[in-house]
Amino acid sequence: MAKEKTVYVCGECGRESHRWQGKCPACGAWNTLAPFTAPSGRRSGGSGTRAGGAARPIPLPAVAMEERERIPSGSPELDRVLGGGFLPGSFLLLSGDPGIGKSTLILQTAAFLARSKKILYVSGEESARQIRLRAERLGLGGADFHIYTETAFRLIREQTLAGGYGAVFVDSIQTVFVETLDSAPGGVGQVRESAAAFLQLAKENEIIVFLVGHVTKDGAVAGPRLLEHMVDAVISFEGDNRHMYRLLRAVKNRFGPAGEIGVFEMCGDGLREVENPSALFIGESARPAPGSAVAVTMEGTRPLLLEVQALITAGGYPPRRTVNGMDYHRLLMLLAVLDKRNKAVFQGKDVFINIAGGLSIDEPAADLAVAAALFSGLRDAALEPAAFIGEIGLTGEVRGVPHLAARVREAAKFGFRSCVIPPAGRGEIEFDGIKAYEVSDVGELISLLS
Repeated sequence: MAKEKTVYVCGECGRESHRWQGKCPACGAWNTLAPFTAPSGRRSGGSGTRAGGAARPIPLPAVAMEERERIPSGSPELDRVLGGGFLPGSFLLLSGDPGIGKSTLILQTAAFLARSKKILYVSGEESARQIRLRAERLGLGGADFHIYTETAFRLIREQTLAGGYGAVFVDSIQTVFVETLDSAPGGVGQVRESAAAFLQLAKENEIIVFLVGHVTKDGAVAGPRLLEHMVDAVISFEGDNRHMYRLLRAVKNRFGPAGEIGVFEMCGDGLREVENPSALFIGESARPAPGSAVAVTMEGTRPLLLEVQALITAGGYPPRRTVNGMDYHRLLMLLAVLDKRNKAVFQGKDVFINIAGGLSIDEPAADLAVAAALFSGLRDAALEPAAFIGEIGLTGEVRGVPHLAARVREAAKFGFRSCVIPPAGRGEIEFDGIKAYEVSDVGELISLLS
């Protein structure tokens, strides 16, 4: 029998330590080290050419370069996020808040893939009857895939290989346990070893494995951060349960661009794709209103039009700064630049910023739109319809942004005839029917809007 050893694993970064410490020496997080006991001779997950149970080195030119055909998921938006569809042997992780629609998405995906592959749907949280009831509600009652309510990885592996399944959906990884570990499912050790075992199953047998993962209060994937490093793609399901729209974002993707998003609408019969998300997020912004400006951001390779709303009111001391949909500290920086460089005084006033449609933005290219919305709200006067594209620096300069041409084309597609842009990159754009206003600093922006 293999000798057991105990190590302490950080739940944030996956760092191992031979003794417990209050603070992780790698990432600095406090009280995140948990005991993890496993046989010292355990074989880790992975793939490769094996001889006598061990992998052997392969010369780079000898590695097969066969082109893999993508397998459609049945959802164009999910295919966009995945980089074109599933690849055989891919190991994927879907995360999101409770009730956001993770189980609905994988159920719809499993039902579509079942048309061409044998699918095993493993559930550790719901009974087979519950899954059948949800499938009937979604109109998928006749889908030809198998449901397996089991949490022991050994049994899941045996059924997968014996049944010749081409894809396995697991809801969720926190319910699966490896019998060689003496700890409860959902702990750091169990999540780590279960993920490593599924990785080995996927890579050695060319099986698609799609895991669902719980998230913590701050939105991070529950369990060790090592889990995110193991998988080929981390897909985050974002949105507000009080709204019908959901965003699917590729946080990490080895098979396509990271940061790509798909937009869905939650309906009574499941998730539906939103073909023109810009039309959704700009709402009624074509109708001029005080404190409203349109930004053009890039989410992966997709340009999106977003409506930035600002409300400026008389405040007390200290004044309130309330933000919904963008970084709070970014707003404070923009307010400081406007106060310092152009005497657009916001001191003593309450400032409220909202990104319409429930989307959160973290791209600096939206700075120009935020500044325009703030100035419009301060004057309580509507702006002429225009799209704003540009980053604002601490000195008040307007800096260039990537993919300027794609952003302008997206604005033109939705009827905008004016764009406010930085001077950099203008030579790369064909302005067909669009008037471009160049501003080099926020002073020129305020003069243009005045």
